[in-house]
Parts: sequence; C-alpha cells; structure tokens
Amino acid sequence: MEAGALIIFALLVLFAFLGLGVWATVKVVGAAKRGVDRTITQARRTVEDTALKAKSLGQVGVPGALAQLRLDLRTSMRATQQALYQGVQTDSSLKESIGLFERLSAHGHELDEELKRLEQEPDRRRIADGLPELRERTAKIKQASDSLRWAARDRARRFAEDDLTALSEQIEVESGALRDWSRESVDDLAAAAEAAAEAGGTAAGGGAPAAGPRPAALNPSTPVTHYPWQKTPRPEATT
Repeated sequence: MEAGALIIFALLVLFAFLGLGVWATVKVVGAAKRGVDRTITQARRTVEDTALKAKSLGQVGVPGALAQLRLDLRTSMRATQQALYQGVQTDSSLKESIGLFERLSAHGHELDEELKRLEQEPDRRRIADGLPELRERTAKIKQASDSLRWAARDRARRFAEDDLTALSEQIEVESGALRDWSRESVDDLAAAAEAAAEAGGTAAGGGAPAAGPRPAALNPSTPVTHYPWQKTPRPEATT
C-alpha cells in the first residue's frame, strides 16, 4: 500500500510540474504574440501616418484637406493617450480623465473612419461641400483632446514644482545644520554632566553624592623619573 501511495504521489507531482510547464509556455507564447501584435500595429500606424503626411503636402484640394484632417486628429489623440496612460502610473486621479478620453476616442475613431472612406469617394464636389462640417468636428475633438493632455501635463508639472520646493527647503535646513559646527551645545553638556554626577552619587551608596577627585596642587612636586638604564638603589645599611 505504501509503495502504491508513493507512486500516486509521484504521478501527481509530475502532472503538477507538467501543468505548470504548459501554463508557463502558454504565458510566454501569449506575451510574445502580444509583443508582435503591438509591433505590427505600430508599424502600420507609422506607415499610414507617413502616407497621410505625403498626401497633405503633395496633394491639393479635397484629398489634401482630408489627409490633413486625419493627420491632425490622429496626432492629437495619440499624444493625449500617451500623456494620460503614462501619468496615471504616478497619479491615480487621472483614471477619471482616462475614462473621458476613452469616450472621446470613440468619436475620434468614428470620424477617422469616415474621413478614410471619403478619401475613396469619387464625388469630390459633394465632399468639398461637407468639408466645413468635417473641419468643425475635427477641431472639436482635437480641442477636447488637447485640453485633457495639457491639463494632465500642467498637473504633473505643478506636483513636480511643489515637490522640488519642499525638497529645496529641507536641504537648506539640513545645510544650515551641517555648517553649524562652531556652536557647542552647552545645555546638552551640562545635562550630561549632571546626569553623570547623579549616577555616581547613587553608586557610592545611600544615594549621597560621591566625593569627586581632589583638585591637584598648584605647584605639585615633580615626580622622580626612573629610566630603564638606572640601577636600582641599594637600601641603606642599618646599624
């Protein structure tokens, strides 16, 4: 029975390790896939932005106007997204701003898709008639996006300035304390001497203060110095 139980336990441990290995492999593969997807998406955006810049500069009329509107919209939205998602890592109060930005992004994506479809529209006159309304919508979304981005940046800058001010004040106080090497704390020395005297008196017994060492005489006798090369004096003979 004991051998069978050991075999079952060993199989369970083996299956557990195999399951852990499979789970780890799936996580690694998933992370790699997400990384590849992000790279592909970023590359696609870069190519599309480059194409829009080329159209806005190289084409006139309706195609150039549509390309410029898309480029302005995408540039503003992307900058605001980056500012908010980076700022929320150190300032949790930006979560509400991110919620507002996500709602704004829905309108931005809708407008971007509409502008993209209009680029393929053959009726240029009809598109030209609708350009004022498209510019107004783009400006409204861009203004809201810029407002969120600059508010987040101003908030981060204010926090940084306040922190720097407080840090500078603390450093000035500490620097003053470090430079104050010439002043001796007389009160601390007196308190330490009094405490030592009281402790010595208690140790002498009965709580009475112990007598300290007698002061040396003003003209003490000079002690006789014995050098190692001197002979030991012989004692005087007694009669």
